[in-house]
Amino acid sequence: MAKWHQRYNRMKKMIIFVDNCENYILTVQFKDVIGHEDAIRRLRQQVLADRLPHALMLSGPQGTGKMALALALARLLVCKSPTADGEPCEACPGCRMSAAWTHPDLHFSFPVIKKKATDQPVSDDFLEAWREQLLQTPYFSQDDWLRRLGGENEQMQHFVGESDALQRKLSLKSSQGGRRVVVQWLPEKMPEATANKLLKLIEEPPSHTHFILVSDHPDAVLGTIQSRTQRMHIGPLGETEIAQALVQRHGTEPDEARHLAHLAQGSMTRALKQHEGEGEESLYLDIFISLMRLSYMRQVKEMRAWTERVAALGRERQKHFLQYCQRMIRENFILNFGLESRLNYMTAAESRFSQRFAPFINERNVIDIMEALSDCERDIEQNVQARMVFFDFSVKLTILLKG
Repeated sequence: MAKWHQRYNRMKKMIIFVDNCENYILTVQFKDVIGHEDAIRRLRQQVLADRLPHALMLSGPQGTGKMALALALARLLVCKSPTADGEPCEACPGCRMSAAWTHPDLHFSFPVIKKKATDQPVSDDFLEAWREQLLQTPYFSQDDWLRRLGGENEQMQHFVGESDALQRKLSLKSSQGGRRVVVQWLPEKMPEATANKLLKLIEEPPSHTHFILVSDHPDAVLGTIQSRTQRMHIGPLGETEIAQALVQRHGTEPDEARHLAHLAQGSMTRALKQHEGEGEESLYLDIFISLMRLSYMRQVKEMRAWTERVAALGRERQKHFLQYCQRMIRENFILNFGLESRLNYMTAAESRFSQRFAPFINERNVIDIMEALSDCERDIEQNVQARMVFFDFSVKLTILLKG
């Protein structure tokens, strides 16, 4: 009975979502992708002329629509009879299956977590959660995916079994007799052992097989894989494009949409989180304010308690918090020049705090603070103990904020 209720609730949410969004996410064709007209035109031409490279890397900042582009491209590739303007026909069996991301020749590879220390998980173990994420929205973040996995305190990666699983799938004949497509999200999360195994597949792929890699940090991908893929940079979205999408697809008031688009800094994912009021940044702001106040007042005992709170976030969220801190330091430094209307990208809550905090971030300490944050991010990436990293940083701040 419990399982039946879970399935019913998921279906109910899906019906509500489709009614509200006019079936937008269930299709994900090029015409549904926000912005990036030049990239779409180029990809359509390459597919219709049968000149698409067998290994393509879509790279750029998080939240700009790389996954939406990859999904639209994958749907077009598995379609048997695409239209003359480069869209799936929506009539062949391949189109109907790929609309729900269940096509037998469409494979997904994405970073996952271990439920137990002895596990060797692969993407297939989390396919149901992945399809639910894609059906909800292709504009999602790493934090969104970690939350769906229930592993906010874990570091996700492509484990070594992932390459073996892909090799087994691609060793079989195409189910529909057409192209096979592998969409791999965040190849930079592959350790070297996994990447080296995948390299063999990319170098000598089976016939009519395409790899679409979607990367936020392409320079972190194994160099030999980078050299064997054709990279297409997907830059930030324009404020007008984000605002129009918020108005047309999410019913946002035009004035609010323009404000959210400015804050988003080219990321549709960030704009949606601000629109829904559930962004991680509200949590990060609270932690950031606590850190600055405690460090300025030199309350060492409370700083230790703050360190324990941040250490409990997990490595991925710790890195994102440090990136958030760097953004806030930059915003507060700019605020001192009186240019906030043009160059600042802060929410109302961030602005309220920064009006009084900004004078403490100045030319005497801004570089040292940014360098210290960068060092923290490096240490967390290298699995240095989080308590040591964050307590050391908070102690440095007690000097830098009053320097």
